[in-house]
Amino acid sequence: MPLTLRSAAGSDVGRRRPLNQDSAVTSPRLLAVADGMGGHAHGEVASSVAVTALADLDKDLAGTDLAGTDLLGALARAVTAAADRLTGLARENTALRGSGTTVVALLFDDARVGILHVGDSRAYLVRDGELVRLTRDHTLVQALVDEGRISVQEAREHPRRSMLMRTLQDGNTVEPDLFHHEARAGDRYLVCSDGVTAVLGDDEVLDVLVGAGTPQGAVERLIELANEGGGPDNITCVVADVVEGEDPVSDAGPELVGAAAATPG
Repeated sequence: MPLTLRSAAGSDVGRRRPLNQDSAVTSPRLLAVADGMGGHAHGEVASSVAVTALADLDKDLAGTDLAGTDLLGALARAVTAAADRLTGLARENTALRGSGTTVVALLFDDARVGILHVGDSRAYLVRDGELVRLTRDHTLVQALVDEGRISVQEAREHPRRSMLMRTLQDGNTVEPDLFHHEARAGDRYLVCSDGVTAVLGDDEVLDVLVGAGTPQGAVERLIELANEGGGPDNITCVVADVVEGEDPVSDAGPELVGAAAATPG
């Protein structure tokens, strides 16, 4: 029996930012979040451009049989197109120079999943009651953790914990991590910006994902808890359940939230 997704997405400005620079997109085959670089020129434009490129990919795939499709190649081409688009916009408008964003995207073909990641937005999986982080942050502190120079707890409090080593940015070649994953019926996925994970620990995230009955309920609770924890950044998350269905994945159009919904790239 084919697998399909039941998903929900939400985005909130948080309690300390004047503008929401996060964007997300969901569809029956695609989950993605982009977090415009805080403090940089027009991060909302960069996240919108990235998410819009992924939404365009989703539209291109509508009605097609993905069997044999190079999922990673399709994702890579979409973010390369986004980087090129952002570079072009920066040439036209110097105020956009330095624009950048994180991106994490999951593209599903039944049980096959292609994952693309650059920056510190994250993808998680809950399977059999356990939380697994699927992505590894492209940050200075993650590199220090990997080298054994600081602990995970020290990383959470490090003054440079938000310093990104890789992003999608105008004028640069995007270098995402690309890898495959196998989905199962009953899996629950979370894709989110660091407005969630900078406030909530893994145990809190797992409690919400296990305890919430629906993806929408999980999204709303994660945003609520992140704001209760101070809401220091924009908060964006997508939660999706993998379910068995007699019908194949539908061709419902992609849903945009956050900056991309307000000012599409």
